[in-house]
Amino acid sequence: MYLRCGHVTHFWFCRNVVNRVRLEYTVCVKQCGWFAVHSEAEMFRAGGILKLAALIFAFLLAVFLAFQLLEINLDFRLANVFSRPALVNTGPTKLVRHKCGLSKPCPQGHLAFKMASGAANVVGPRICLEDKLLMSGVKNNVGRGINVALVNGETGEVIKTDSFDMWAGDVAPFLKLLKEIEEGTVVMMASFDDTSTKLNDEAKKLISDLGSSAISNVGFRDNWIFVGGKGIKTKSPFEQHIKNNADTNKFDGWPDVLEMEGCIPQRHK
Repeated sequence: MYLRCGHVTHFWFCRNVVNRVRLEYTVCVKQCGWFAVHSEAEMFRAGGILKLAALIFAFLLAVFLAFQLLEINLDFRLANVFSRPALVNTGPTKLVRHKCGLSKPCPQGHLAFKMASGAANVVGPRICLEDKLLMSGVKNNVGRGINVALVNGETGEVIKTDSFDMWAGDVAPFLKLLKEIEEGTVVMMASFDDTSTKLNDEAKKLISDLGSSAISNVGFRDNWIFVGGKGIKTKSPFEQHIKNNADTNKFDGWPDVLEMEGCIPQRHK
């Protein structure tokens, strides 16, 4: 009698068979048990394979995504590198210095100048023309009163520099100088301490003829700077004047320092 293992009816029949087939029953049970164990092992093995496959797939997916992110990041960095403007090595920047330290150069046919009045009765005035220091305390050729520099209007060469004490001095030497100025001469003047005590109307008229428009109003310890010329037909644009005023003075008894720069047109024959 042949029995198929795993079938319920046959298994039940196998348990109630006669003794002569008992051996076959035992074999059947053993075969059925082996089949059950074998089937369960196969199931565990199949589940392990699926889990292993899932882990391998997850690992490969993670590696793929990591490479994708790395490639995107690398592309972004390369794009940034190539999009940056090329750095040009221009070397150290050299500061351009103009004559007398002017803020900008003068056009051709002009004389560059820069000047400052005195500071109280301590620091003397300073006059620079074409990058040459004509008068200053360092040169020891300035003094109390009105400081004057006469310059050739064609060449820019210095004719004379002098100072005239308008506090305790005599105005006569100053008048003499003003009257002897030749046509075409550039006249540069700067105050130091006091300029008006001995300055009379005749001197003011002569200075006015040189192009000054403020000399008649210059008072005791006022600060004043001026650039004019003999033979000028209009009033000079190069003039500054600040009043001595106790309410606005920077120093005790004196106003602030005046500074001026510009370009003087050269005289042509």
